[in-house]
Amino acid sequence: MPTIPGVPGPYRFFFYSFDCAERAHVHVRREAYACKFWLHPLKLAHRGRFSTRELLAIERLILQHLPLLEEAWDEHCGR
Repeated sequence: MPTIPGVPGPYRFFFYSFDCAERAHVHVRREAYACKFWLHPLKLAHRGRFSTRELLAIERLILQHLPLLEEAWDEHCGR
């Protein structure tokens, strides 16, 4: 479960090792909360227990760091 370094804030951005068969996405965790965003097009896949306000903040972080997240996905999945 590689963590993606370089995204600031209280969140942990990561992939599961078995996720490479799916389209590019990122999981986000903070404490007991978790969600999943598709990267192309950027869309919430699973909201978990995050509030709408917090999901919008996470989405903004993803947009700000999208090249980093795409590069990490490609490196992790060997693309």
